[in-house]
Amino acid sequence: MKHIISAVLVAASLCTVARAETDPAKLAERIDAAHAVLHELMDTPDKGVPLEIASKATCVAVIPGFKKAAFLVGAQYGQGVATCRTGHGWSAPVFIQLTGGSFGLQAGGESTDLVLVGTTSKSMDVLLKDKVKLGGDIAAAAGPVGRDSQANTTDLANAAFLTYSRSKGLFAGVDLTGDVVHQNTDDTKVFYGKDIPYRQILTGGVAVPASAHSFVATVREMFHMGKQQAAGGQ
Repeated sequence: MKHIISAVLVAASLCTVARAETDPAKLAERIDAAHAVLHELMDTPDKGVPLEIASKATCVAVIPGFKKAAFLVGAQYGQGVATCRTGHGWSAPVFIQLTGGSFGLQAGGESTDLVLVGTTSKSMDVLLKDKVKLGGDIAAAAGPVGRDSQANTTDLANAAFLTYSRSKGLFAGVDLTGDVVHQNTDDTKVFYGKDIPYRQILTGGVAVPASAHSFVATVREMFHMGKQQAAGGQ
C-alpha cells in the first residue's frame, strides 16, 4: 500500500508541475520541442524510423522530455502532441499525455524523448478515446530502427503503434506496454481558444495554426519522404 501511495504522489507531483506551466506560450514551446525531436531524427536517417514504417504511418505522436522519477517506486509522465494523416496532408496537432508506473528498487530520475508511430487505421481511434492502455486496449511494440529495417515479425505487423525513445543522442525501440495515452483536452482547448473535438482536428477539419506549421511540415517531409523512397526502392 505504501508503494502504491508513493507512486500516486510521484505521478501527482509531475502532473501538477505540467499543469502549472500550461499556457499558450508553453504549448507553442512544446510543439517546437516535438519539432526539434523529429528534425534531429531526420538528420540521422540510418538510425531513424525505417522507410517501410514511415511510408505507411497514419499518425505520429511525439512526447519530448518524457520524465521518469523514482524512489523505490517509479512514475512516468509526459506531455506531447500528435497529428494524423488526412486526405490532404497531415492534421493540425492535438495535445496528449502519456503516463505509467513501475515498481522495484530504483532511485533517481531521467528524461527521454518518445515517438509513437501509428501504422494502422486503429491508430487514430486510440487518439480519439479519452484513455487507452498500450499493449492492453491496443497493440503496441518497440519499433525497429534503421533506414532499411523491416517490420516483419508478427508483433510488429499487428501493432497499431510502434514506439521509440531517444536519449543522449541514441534512438531505439522501446517497450511502453502498460503505459496509458490520455487526451489532453484542457491544453487542446487552450491552444485553439475553444473546445474542438479531437476527431474534427485529426481528420483535417481545423487549419494548422501558425505556431504548429514547422512541426506539421517536418512530419510531412519525414513521412512523405519515407513513402516516396520506399515506393522507389531507394
